Amino acid sequence: MKRRSIVWTLALLTAAVVGIWARQQMAIESRDQPATADDLRILRRADALLGDASVWNRHDDRVCDDDEASGKRSLFCALQKADREILGEYQHRNVALQEVRFVIQDATRDRQTEMVIRALRRFSLPHRLMDFNNLSETRFEDVKQVLRVASERIAARLESKQ
Repeated sequence: MKRRSIVWTLALLTAAVVGIWARQQMAIESRDQPATADDLRILRRADALLGDASVWNRHDDRVCDDDEASGKRSLFCALQKADREILGEYQHRNVALQEVRFVIQDATRDRQTEMVIRALRRFSLPHRLMDFNNLSETRFEDVKQVLRVASERIAARLESKQ
């Protein structure tokens, strides 16, 4: 009897933890998170860091120290650097970066399966920012467009708050 109650207790605790995690994931993936002026500043700074195609690293590995040393940044590394400059720290799931992920998701709907299969072949989870950056069809203009659309969406949300 004691063993059964321990098993039930562990099962309930596990279910509670999974439920809390799932709720957090749903909140992170929500497209209507409140935006701040800092989110817009992050996007604009990342856009400025990717000033022209000569500074774009199209072979992202999500390790940014070598990007900084070479002076060429991927989309992810430009966002990470902008995040640190504006907020003083990198926040992987902040609203600005999430909005870029959503724009990528919208722009690559027809290629989502390909991106997932490619990631699974590497035995890693799909990373929208890196995977988009590294797609052979992605052009520098596409990276700039993603930042532009994300900025427009954040600006519109900020305007609607006023």
